[in-house]
Amino acid sequence: MTAMLLDKIKNPGDVKTLYIEDLKILAKELREEIISTCSKNGGHLASSLGVVELTLALLKSFDIENSDKIIWDVGHQSYSYKILTGRKDNFATIRKLGGISGFPSINESKYDFFGTGHAGTSISAALGISVAQDLSKKGDAGRVIAVIGDASISNGIALEGLNHAGALKKDIVVILNDNEMSISKNVGAISNYLNKIMGGDFYQSFRNDIEKLLKSIPLFGSQVARLASKLEESFKNLIVPGIIFEELGFTYIGPIDGHSISNLLDTFENIKKIKKPILLHIITQKGKGYEPSEKNPSLFHGISAFDKNTGLTLKKTGNITYGETASNFLINLAKNDDKIIAITAAMPDGTGLSKFSKIFPERFFDVGIAEEHAATFAAGSAASGSKPFIFIYSTFLQRSLDQIIHDICLQNLPVVFCIDRAGIAGEDGATHQGLFDISFLNYIPNLIFMSPKDEYELMQMVKSALSYNKPAAIRYPKIEIPYFEAPDIDNVAIINEGEFEVLQNYGENIIISLGAPHTEIIKNILCKINENITDESRKIGLINARFISPISNKLINKIKKAKKIMTVEENVEYSGFGSKLLTILSQNTSMLNMEYKILSLKNSYIEHGSRKELLANAGFSYEGLSNSINLFFHITNEKIKIRHSYF
Repeated sequence: MTAMLLDKIKNPGDVKTLYIEDLKILAKELREEIISTCSKNGGHLASSLGVVELTLALLKSFDIENSDKIIWDVGHQSYSYKILTGRKDNFATIRKLGGISGFPSINESKYDFFGTGHAGTSISAALGISVAQDLSKKGDAGRVIAVIGDASISNGIALEGLNHAGALKKDIVVILNDNEMSISKNVGAISNYLNKIMGGDFYQSFRNDIEKLLKSIPLFGSQVARLASKLEESFKNLIVPGIIFEELGFTYIGPIDGHSISNLLDTFENIKKIKKPILLHIITQKGKGYEPSEKNPSLFHGISAFDKNTGLTLKKTGNITYGETASNFLINLAKNDDKIIAITAAMPDGTGLSKFSKIFPERFFDVGIAEEHAATFAAGSAASGSKPFIFIYSTFLQRSLDQIIHDICLQNLPVVFCIDRAGIAGEDGATHQGLFDISFLNYIPNLIFMSPKDEYELMQMVKSALSYNKPAAIRYPKIEIPYFEAPDIDNVAIINEGEFEVLQNYGENIIISLGAPHTEIIKNILCKINENITDESRKIGLINARFISPISNKLINKIKKAKKIMTVEENVEYSGFGSKLLTILSQNTSMLNMEYKILSLKNSYIEHGSRKELLANAGFSYEGLSNSINLFFHITNEKIKIRHSYF
């Protein structure tokens, strides 16, 4: 078997020794490695395939072993970079329990200079690194390079970072990876020629000399210089779309072909000579080099295991996510109510809204990676009579907390959040787990906050949220169920605000469970336990809480005389549902004779792995829940068989 060039790359310095023809061979081998691994593990395939040549050119041109730093935004573009920075032998473990992360992690490699799991952060981080390097007064500490996708740069924090970087005039390099050809189509001989001129020594020197000369003219020097500058900008604006970046203080270069290694290398050599903020605009093809991904980059953006020969996914067919369940039922509601609109922040497929977007295109809004804007946009539409539903991942909802408090809840506007991937999300790891939404939402006045035990209750909550005419949020996990047709809206009952559900009615020992699927799992466990207990006082009751906010007085009155209470939730322990309930109980009753336990995900970040594995590690498997119940309620004689898999 012919030895692969990739096998010879042990560190990023090895890339610097290669010629262009070698780099082209290496690009092909990298794509084969990424496709093969992602076909088994799943992952962000299309984005990483699109930046293979860029990664090679960066490592060839810049010295990340000694001085330069590269920050990837969002980090799912970094698969080639991981392979070439000493992680090739572990690449097969990517996104697996105990393996390497699917995103850059400062705890994983010295070459991951900043963790980037959420979009838009690279420019601010790069500027911060650059400032710190200058303050350290260690001489030339190297260039800081932020590689940001065209979707990420529309994020508010990215624009804030650009504005500040331009004002400080630090010599950071921002590479705008543009894989949407509609943004800029002028990639060709003229554009490449102009870029070489504008980025080269002669043009930069000529530009500075002319500016000095014009400013030296008595009386009219400054006015003439401004006129010349405007003429230059007008000329560039006819050719390239970068005038906005020039106005922000960046030298704009581009667009260039992001798959041409020679063009990239030439451009980087010019860039290294310019000591000011630079924005390089490159054009790439998402999914480059793998036909199924090229044809359907959205599907292969974040994909589960697939057949690499056909591109067909290997996951079970006929299943539906909770997000799709909520969206499909919302479609039925929207057929009878033309004020309903659906909003998402760049995740129509992941949140299940794709079908809604096709049926009601005029009432569907994808605002891009702009979660803060999504919330206030929804608030504005609600203030004018619309009924907005925002479908969003728990981890991304964190960004819009101020808008939820100030723009929605303070004004008591009827915006509904459908919060997907609440709790453990799985393979995307610590940056994507939905561990905190209960904690940061449960204290907000006016917000009705719910969590269903199953898919039918989820649909009830969607309908109920609409009827409350108040701010509302519904959290649900990343799980699949067999496909079913959304029922007619008349066949789905409304849940009264704060109404809990008693699933097992016993008095002294009570479990209060919140959410799916563990509420149903605990119900099955208790059926087994209670049928073998003859002493009624030792039997264990089960309440499906449903509501995080408000917690009703009826619930407090029902449980305040219990001797043992256990709460169960997929959220961090402190400031979660169990903590909130404990606070309310302590204000309403003496707790001297009550034992109280919060069963949660503890207070720690959870790394990557399958949802089933991570839940088991956290004690949320059938066996783990059984053991916790037996231990807390002192059940010693009952045998419980593990016979369910709800994850």
